[in-house]
Amino acid sequence: MRTWGRGLGAAVLALGLAGCGDKEAAPAPAAVDPAFAAEQQQWRQQRYTELHAPDGWTSLVGLHWLEHKAHYIGSGPGSGIRLAVGPAKLGMVAHRGDILTFTPERGAALTVDGKPLTGQIRFQSDRDPAPTLIGFDDGKGQLSLIHRGERYALRVKHADAYSRTGFTGLNYWPGGPDWRISARFVPHTAGKTLPIVDITGLTTEMPNSGALEFERDGKAWRLEALGEPGRELFVIFGDRTSGHGSYPAGRYLDLPAPDASGKVVIDFNHAYNPPCAFTPFATCPLTPPENRLDLKVEAGEQAYHTPQGGV
Repeated sequence: MRTWGRGLGAAVLALGLAGCGDKEAAPAPAAVDPAFAAEQQQWRQQRYTELHAPDGWTSLVGLHWLEHKAHYIGSGPGSGIRLAVGPAKLGMVAHRGDILTFTPERGAALTVDGKPLTGQIRFQSDRDPAPTLIGFDDGKGQLSLIHRGERYALRVKHADAYSRTGFTGLNYWPGGPDWRISARFVPHTAGKTLPIVDITGLTTEMPNSGALEFERDGKAWRLEALGEPGRELFVIFGDRTSGHGSYPAGRYLDLPAPDASGKVVIDFNHAYNPPCAFTPFATCPLTPPENRLDLKVEAGEQAYHTPQGGV
């Protein structure tokens, strides 16, 4: 789910392919299948809702790497890690090896997983089965921990972030049903991985269960798919619109697992921007060289223009 023009109506209208011709005999716009248009509208609405949620990507206002064994954090000037939002003194994060803890500042009105936080807790990261979410500012703010390689960082979200309150909406390429393409899944040998570099420069070996082969404009194309065998697939791709109307670093696709015959439908109308298109505080994986297509994919989400303003 990913997309928005300046308002849902504009986005839905963009599904139509405008005709072109001379002034005397301009052909009518191509008809759009009502079921297809309704499905796209629903997908775009869900994409917008997720992005614009109080804890969605547009609410992300901070990313703070933990460089020492202990850090006092808060928005006040005396904090070792100074947050852009929240109480002047929030608490202390400490770690010994792979064990991280959070100790709240006395009197700070905090919650953990929705319950009042009054004493030291184990701080679970996004790599743990149950990540810890620390709330502040009456639930508007959220502090969590991410784990990337050998490093940990604090991620800060706030419902009043200007990137959220000033969210300008999403625009889409015209796209259409012809960008819903049937592909053949070609499995790789068990255990194969693909090195993926993220925006921080970290390289991670990600499961690479197979490749997707398809045809477009009379040519054969191939995309490497990330994911475990038999599971849903994730594709990071770039194309000739990247930096020319689409987000320069590429776009993402969430795809179903291959069916019994090895078929996967790639709906490029559902290509969406990575979180880094909306905030400088995300750690997005980037397009691998294998997935840079010499093809104009004029479908899916276009580049986002961030609002001008404060945090």
